Amino acid sequence: MPFNVLTSRMVEAQVMPGQTLFSQRGAMLAYRGDVRFTPSITGGQGGVRGMIGRRVANEATPLMTVEGQGTVMFGHGGHHVHVIDLVGDTLYVESDRLLAFDGSLRQGTMFLGSQGGVMGMVRGQVTGQGLFTTTLEGQGSAAVMAHGGVLELPIGPGRPVHVDPQAYVAHRGDVRNKLSTAIGWREMVGRGSGEAFQLELSGTGMVYVQASEEKL
Repeated sequence: MPFNVLTSRMVEAQVMPGQTLFSQRGAMLAYRGDVRFTPSITGGQGGVRGMIGRRVANEATPLMTVEGQGTVMFGHGGHHVHVIDLVGDTLYVESDRLLAFDGSLRQGTMFLGSQGGVMGMVRGQVTGQGLFTTTLEGQGSAAVMAHGGVLELPIGPGRPVHVDPQAYVAHRGDVRNKLSTAIGWREMVGRGSGEAFQLELSGTGMVYVQASEEKL
């Protein structure tokens, strides 16, 4: 169920019978056809068990299911929207950045320490993202929100990318991430560059960076 980009802040999805789409509650802007919008009690996929896991991980953003037949336009808060198409790989993204996603994608949560060890947990605290993040895996599309548009930065062997933790939006693929620091005496006395922490992503995949250091 691909999304069509209408403007930098709006996307459109074709809803077909027998298919389900999830979106943030209240994100529908307009629609055509016979489409139903129902609050998702479990907050996405995985049933009650998945719901409990997301609530424990603080990754439980209120969602609604979108079903029927027609065309739906989505947007939220005037944020920029970026569409990511998955082809069997995994997207790592904060739940509150998900505008809408294909119901065929498997939804889960991941402990940041499993990718970045202790520094992964520190990263969660530095960025304000907490200790867990949301994962979407499989074949399908997701529309994510950001400030000021999104740049896609490919990652390959020997070509890591360093990102300001506040500008990080998401990443996909076989990617390792860790928080690196450059705290010296200048930062200690308040004369540093303001870039004391960087998020280093390495492996093979893609990282998505927004044009702002502001969280949603």
